[in-house]
Amino acid sequence: MKDPRRPAVPETERPDPRPRTTGRQVVVFADADSEEPVDWARAGVRDVADSRDFAAGDVPPETLRGAGATVFAALGIAVVTADEGQLRELRAGSARPVLSVSPELVHHVLPADMGTYVRGYRDGVSDLAGRFASADTPAGAAPRARFQDTAEATWGVQAVRADACGFSGRGIRVAVLDTGFDLPHPDFVGRAVTARSFVAGEDAQDGHGHGTHCIGTACGPAGPRTGPRYGVASDAEIFSGKVLGNEGSGTDAGILAGINWAVTSGCPVISMSLGADVMEAHPPYSAAGRRALQRGSLIIAAAGNNGDRRGGNPGFVGAPANSVEIMAVGALDPGLEMAYFSARSLPERGGQVDVAAPGGEVLSSWPMPDRYRTISGTSMATPHVAGVAALWAEATGRRGMELWATLCQESERLLQPSLDVGSGLVLAPR
Repeated sequence: MKDPRRPAVPETERPDPRPRTTGRQVVVFADADSEEPVDWARAGVRDVADSRDFAAGDVPPETLRGAGATVFAALGIAVVTADEGQLRELRAGSARPVLSVSPELVHHVLPADMGTYVRGYRDGVSDLAGRFASADTPAGAAPRARFQDTAEATWGVQAVRADACGFSGRGIRVAVLDTGFDLPHPDFVGRAVTARSFVAGEDAQDGHGHGTHCIGTACGPAGPRTGPRYGVASDAEIFSGKVLGNEGSGTDAGILAGINWAVTSGCPVISMSLGADVMEAHPPYSAAGRRALQRGSLIIAAAGNNGDRRGGNPGFVGAPANSVEIMAVGALDPGLEMAYFSARSLPERGGQVDVAAPGGEVLSSWPMPDRYRTISGTSMATPHVAGVAALWAEATGRRGMELWATLCQESERLLQPSLDVGSGLVLAPR
């Protein structure tokens, strides 16, 4: 586990230091799945919903939006509409100690103008290529060969060695919490897919594209009908949780609802290519990550895209990836150099990049009629790690912290500083 520590948005501007909030509060209790009572009435909070009242902890999005408080029992966390006085009464009247109260944040994925982003990324790649034989390469060493997409497999699948792996993720449930999934996508006909929406007014269908791309990378087919292989764990069971709306953003309530559902559903791997550009760890995700690990679920999140290394700004790991108990993923380009946008570790406990994976110019599935698209980001690196995690989970039976340790121990060490790549490039089992 990292000495404790966002996703997925390539941004051309420096992050706004003021995070967006909703006005609601996220309350973390001292334990999860507790039967100890909480005196909501004393605090004047009405219409309380509990995830245990819904099958598989699947809290409907309308409930998330309308309830005075929504309790995610598997995580020991509640999202509450309350003022300071009500929160004081809640602390005083609860038999369950309250560990923290935090404002509910808004998280994001890629900006709408992804074409502009991809052009900027390619400019960065050109700049990096020009420096391959410079001070970044040890004296006398040859520049590393660049990966490229082939007719058989994308460069990312090759780099993590999924194409040479004898495992496929069979029997492993992988939850991708994002903008949903293009459910009728022809490459996934016949696959085991469970889809839920935690966004009020929207169904589980992906109206953005980001979620479909991430699911394709983590769990796409070994032999798509057209084009190269782009998926890492081709036989994994897909659990698609729509926690970000079609415009690409969502709140803590929806994300925590998705985590609660994934944990309750027994998903050993939870992939989150989303986040907020805030340096401080957000207490709800520390609790959620820890309690997920205790139940055998590893949360993997994108480190963030707020860097611009071309201009000397390495950025920083944002929330939720900067929680100690959540694995943070940095992005590599096809030469296994750092993608210029990929965030660097923070000095604070929890703010580290733990591992790195392919995140530049990644081809994967996209909602029809496009079918495929190539985009970049730590969002794209994260599902590579999730797919590799599913392969290791199948190969070893390991879960939770043991799975985390395996991913780090089996990574390929890189020449870049650990501040950027953590333990290095994740690799699939042989």
